Amino acid sequence: KMAYAPLQNCVPISDLSPNIAHQVRLYVGTERFTFSFTVKDSPDHFINVSSWGKEEYVQGLCSQFRIGDCVIIENPLVVTKDPEKEDRFCPSTPSFYRLLVTETHSAIRMCSDLETETKLLSLFHIPVKDSRDFYSLGDITANGQSLDGHFINILAVVRSIGEPKYFTTSDGRNGQRLEIRLFDETLTSFPLICWDQETIQLVQTLTPLETVLFIVDARINFDTFRNSMVARATSKTIITIDPDTTEANQLFSHAKEISERGQLHEQDAELSENVPLESITDVLTVKQIKAKAQENSDTFHGVIYSFITTLGLDSSISKVICSRCAKCRFRVSVDIGTCTNTVCPNQGQPQDFTADFDLWVDITDHTGTLKACNLSGTVAEKILGCTSEEFMCLSEPQRMAMKWRFLLERCKIYLKGVRVRVIHSNCDKM
Repeated sequence: KMAYAPLQNCVPISDLSPNIAHQVRLYVGTERFTFSFTVKDSPDHFINVSSWGKEEYVQGLCSQFRIGDCVIIENPLVVTKDPEKEDRFCPSTPSFYRLLVTETHSAIRMCSDLETETKLLSLFHIPVKDSRDFYSLGDITANGQSLDGHFINILAVVRSIGEPKYFTTSDGRNGQRLEIRLFDETLTSFPLICWDQETIQLVQTLTPLETVLFIVDARINFDTFRNSMVARATSKTIITIDPDTTEANQLFSHAKEISERGQLHEQDAELSENVPLESITDVLTVKQIKAKAQENSDTFHGVIYSFITTLGLDSSISKVICSRCAKCRFRVSVDIGTCTNTVCPNQGQPQDFTADFDLWVDITDHTGTLKACNLSGTVAEKILGCTSEEFMCLSEPQRMAMKWRFLLERCKIYLKGVRVRVIHSNCDKM
């Protein structure tokens, strides 16, 4: 998370020293929560900030600001950081210290000084690492598995943005996953996977083919299913949008040129989600699918011959159709009438929504049942034979008839499995 710290009477990050005026007393024997983010007040100086306390305090703090906001941090504790421990889970910073915000001694408020805000927000486009210190996408591919598990910097253009996938972890927490495609002068398509809510909301507002990203400390892994390398945004990652550097400007010119020539066809925007059906040949049972979901691959594809045993087409429309912001594709409630994505350019403004299929089905064979398989988007439209708008015009008897065209019928189903990981968010229960 990237925020910014101002003002006239504030101490610059470069001048910080440990604060020993009062001791820190933990909430001994009580449940506490943590929250972390990173602030920057000059091109070369940035520092990690962490906060801990009761759930109400930490959740309230999380909701006060977003990536790119200008904030004032009052009376934080300045403590010496443990580089070995902190750099494993937080962005690597040039400071020897970190800030600790406590409910008892500290406060965070938005900066209301326009001049200060304008000055500091210009830092949003300056990378926190040397602008020449990055791998091209071609270099990542060429190095292959030798980069597996490494953290590297990437300069690339957003090619396409996928749809967020929602899930529940084994310990009951809700999570989401979103994949975007990148390209540069050396490679036309490369995946970046985002897991945390702040990063997902940020990238959903980006404009494909027009946005350059400088991604610091993206984790590179070899995906055995794709047989290729993928990048992941983690709690260490900082993303600079449209960096003000020579290298980024050159890459933007390249992107504009090939986009105008039509070399990147729009249909390739779905590469991150789809593979040709004819290439999916593995026939699986429900039992095998459940076992495969526990393996290390992020995704897998297969064919299953089974019966559809739950298909709620006759349920309320809200359980079959979802509404999304036409600008950022964030899932919204039409009752509110505005997009609630805090980083959407049109957040809080009346705007158009799109309606998409988004329903859950159960499929069953002789080995068991797969519950809550997602059927959505254009795939659902092709299977059901109508668009989401046409479906909403159907009468209840017509929807019931459509349901029984598929329910308890033996089908050949092509599926994609996404293995659920336990994700450690920036606001964790301890």
